[in-house]
Amino acid sequence: MAPPYYADLGKKANDVFSKGYHFGVFKLDLKTKSESGVEFSSGITSNQESGKVFGSLSSKYAVKDYGLTFTEKWNTDNTLATDITIQDKIAAGLKVTLEGTFAPQTGSKTGKLKTSFANETVAVNTNLDLDMAGPIVDVAAVLKYQGWLAGANTQFDTQKGKFSKNNFAFGYQTNDFALHTNVDNGKNFGGSIYQKVSDKIDCGVSMRWTAGSADTLFGVGAKFALDADASLHAKVNNKSLIGLGYQQKLRPGVTLTLSAAIDGQNFNAGGHKVGVAFELEP
Repeated sequence: MAPPYYADLGKKANDVFSKGYHFGVFKLDLKTKSESGVEFSSGITSNQESGKVFGSLSSKYAVKDYGLTFTEKWNTDNTLATDITIQDKIAAGLKVTLEGTFAPQTGSKTGKLKTSFANETVAVNTNLDLDMAGPIVDVAAVLKYQGWLAGANTQFDTQKGKFSKNNFAFGYQTNDFALHTNVDNGKNFGGSIYQKVSDKIDCGVSMRWTAGSADTLFGVGAKFALDADASLHAKVNNKSLIGLGYQQKLRPGVTLTLSAAIDGQNFNAGGHKVGVAFELEP
């Protein structure tokens, strides 16, 4: 098994805290596929606090014989995006993606060249911002040895001529356990623990701390599978913020998620948040 990419370190614990919750929004996601093999994804999100409605639409088509994937995206901010990806054709384990965005209203354009490579011992990915004024180069690598993981992520701003990011991470991972620690720019510290207690229970612990600050964020979360189609989610942190979620597969391809965020320190003051999400896919 290949090691995870740097951005995916601690993902198992992060999923316990993030998946199954949609606080303060009403959300609808739809996925479908045409007979010609084109995959369509659309979504609409209504924010209860701001009243803003955000929508997106994307289409994806894969040419498997050539290892190519074409993706077109549009959202209600009127931003158009195109991704072209080629995988395992230049070299085994190598993925190259060219991304471009365009905003017709402002004329703003962006471009990125992304590469990623993974085998049984190393996972490397690079992001190059195609800015003619001075690109930003982001490089990350993770090494794996007998379950132990060591990673580094650095970013260099060629326009300013200096490093803007220096992050390091260490961890240990098995099929049912994951330990992750990280240091970002020498001042932001984090860590997480994931444990699959049984086939029905997943637990996670997360901690964040910034040097020079006495404010530490500590949280505990769990997911409990009631059966093959339903699950309960719960989390709480040291600020007495409580998250609750219930996910139910109503029928094949239709999933309903109900969630609530409760401020335990100001329970009678209100301000609690609820969320509802529907996911439809073939």
